[in-house]
Amino acid sequence: MQDDWRRGVAPSVTTSRAMNVSIAQADVVALCNKHAASISAIETLHSGGTRVVLQNNDAAETMRKAFGKKIMAGTVVRTPWVRNV
Repeated sequence: MQDDWRRGVAPSVTTSRAMNVSIAQADVVALCNKHAASISAIETLHSGGTRVVLQNNDAAETMRKAFGKKIMAGTVVRTPWVRNV
């Protein structure tokens, strides 16, 4: 139900749309295009690999299966966001 969060009811499944994978950014984009999964945000990681955020949970689940063992576990080093004013 749409208003469950107002009553303090946790959603039944909580999955992140973000994942870190051990392949190059261009390959991530190509694989997402192949599976018709829209990317919301993408960045190259300092430690190697790519962080990708998909636009919805269905796309994220599809890509988890597609990436398979390429999904990185644990903490990764990300580029700090800098706003140039």
